[in-house]
Order: sequence, then structure tokens, then C-alpha cells
Amino acid sequence: MSVTVFAGASSWIESDAVAQCHQVAALDGMIHVAGMPDLHPGKGAPIGAAMLSRVLYPLLVGSDIGCGIAVFGFRLKKVVPERLAPRFPDLDEPVPADRLAELLGSTAELPGGYADSLGTVGRGNHFVELARVEEVLADTPLAPGDHVLIVHSGSRGHGERILRAHTEACGAGPAADAGAYLAAHDDAVRWGSLNRRTLAARVAEALGAEITEPLVDVCHNAVEVRDGLYLHRKGAAPGDGRDVLIAGTRGTRSYLVSGHAGADAGYSVAHGAGRKMSRADALRRGKAKHTVAELRRTAVGSLVVCGDRQLLFEEAPTAYKRIEQVIGDLVSFGLATPVLTTIPVITYKTADQGGRPGRRR
Repeated sequence: MSVTVFAGASSWIESDAVAQCHQVAALDGMIHVAGMPDLHPGKGAPIGAAMLSRVLYPLLVGSDIGCGIAVFGFRLKKVVPERLAPRFPDLDEPVPADRLAELLGSTAELPGGYADSLGTVGRGNHFVELARVEEVLADTPLAPGDHVLIVHSGSRGHGERILRAHTEACGAGPAADAGAYLAAHDDAVRWGSLNRRTLAARVAEALGAEITEPLVDVCHNAVEVRDGLYLHRKGAAPGDGRDVLIAGTRGTRSYLVSGHAGADAGYSVAHGAGRKMSRADALRRGKAKHTVAELRRTAVGSLVVCGDRQLLFEEAPTAYKRIEQVIGDLVSFGLATPVLTTIPVITYKTADQGGRPGRRR
């Protein structure tokens, strides 16, 4: 049982998050816990961690099985944020299953037969973002000035239903039937990917954009069977030879990186900037420091579509760690190499309620 946290001496990691790593390491069958530089406390398990065990623990994946980030090439004739932001569709309203083929251009089976909430983004740190490629640092088909659509969402109520069924039967303990859990889990992972594609198609349709197949679609809440062992990831992206989008905040850049993490890091990299404040602290401090208008038009000039004022404060850029520090730690520990950076143009969090981004309400 070992714990390694991949964060430099100048990086702040909350002691409660490290304590959670050690609590997980003490579970029966645990072998190793790797904490990423975006590590922070979660419900029952740390967020930003890869956890290797001989035993399958559904709680270490959590309820949002299959949550991940996809990046799509997104071509628009003219990008005027103030005109495009009001055209974003209401991504809190689900898509009827019979519209799916029309949106995606092909028939798509609903994994697990789950149709509720399809094409919805969810709350919390989930988002859909029109972003501009800022700087290219390695070989990539994208160029500075290109636009992409970044979609961060998961399996919505599907994954929650799977975890609830487990906890009602087994509490926080291991899966009674690992095979049955994995079958349901894999459905939720596929559902999350389908949901991200559906969200992207909805936005492309509403904005009149041309969209590509996903350039990146990587899940960061899942369990992988590796060499007969269970590698749980909660807020940690697979970093073993693939490109991963590591999200910053609504008011800072994000990074596409090439991951090359080894066993000591759970073959994983960070999934985002990582919270440095709880939601309650972010709400309290944010109201003293920011206005709603400041949070709806960020320091980088981007617009935020969010009709929920509390969520605006909870998800303020200042509630998160510096993305540059997180990426710097990944690079210094040899876990990833930056490929490009993106800058937000419009970030959708939840449907606007009659106002316009950037306008004081």
C-alpha cells in the first residue's frame, strides 16, 4: 500500500485530500494511490487520483461514471461572441431519442437503454465551451486561431443509478459481482461519450457550424482492468500514450497534452485545474470579491452563459488552482508534454434566464 502525490513543492495540495489518499490506500486489496497535481477532496474518495487494487470498489469511481472531456473541430464563418452566446441551445433540456439520428447523422444505440437526460450538460464543473486555439507547441492538425468545441459531461443519471444500486446492496464496500458492475459501468462510459457527441451536435446545429469527429474524447471517471488488477480513476485521465484536454477555468486557458505516464502515476494525468476552494467558500468569498457582471465576462474577454448566480460564484476562476502550475507539475514529473493551449470564447454552464452575457442584471 503506497501513496505518491505528483505535485511540486510550490504546489498547494489540501491536507484533507492527501488524508483521503491514505484512507483509500488502507482499504483491503489496495496496492497504490497516485495523486495528480489537481488533487482535492471528494465525497468518499479524493478527486484527481488513480487507485490500483486487487478489489473493485465502485465508490472510487463515483456516480458520474464515464465523465470526460471531448474536443471537436468547430468551423464558423464569423465568430462574434455577443451574437453567438444567445444562440446556444438550452442544454438543460434533453433531446428526444427520436431526434438522435437527425442530430448525429446516423443511428445510435442508447447504451443500457437509458434515454433520460440525453444531450444535457449537467451542473457542477460540467460545461460546453467554444474556444480558440491560442498557441501550438507540438505537432497537431490545429493552428493558432482555429476554433474548437470542448465538452465536459458524463453519464448523468445513468451512472448515478448504477452507483445507487451498488451502495444499497454493498454500501462503500467492494462490488459483490465485479463482472455485473463492469458491464453496467461500460454502458455508462459509452453513454457519456454519446452524450458529449450529442451536446456538440446540438451546439453546432444552433450556431450553424461545421463540426468534426472528436479530436479527443477521454473519460476521467472510470475503472480499467489492467493486468488482472482494477485501476480506478476519479478525476484523473488516462495518460498512457494519448492526447488529453486538461481544462483550466472559465477565465483561463486550457491545455491539450500528450500523456506518457507510467505505473507509479497510475498511467494517468490530471483532468483539470482542480478546486482550491469548496463550493461554500467560493460562494462566500466570491460574493465579497466579484460582481455577477465580472463573472459573466471574464478577464480574457470570454463570455459565460449561466443563469444560476450561485453556480457562477461556485465556479469562478478564483475557486480553482492555477492551470499553469498543474501543467508544470505534470511536465516536471515526466507525465505529459503540452501540445497546444486554448482560450475560452463562450462557456455554457446552464441556461441563461433572460439576460445577456456581460450585461449587469
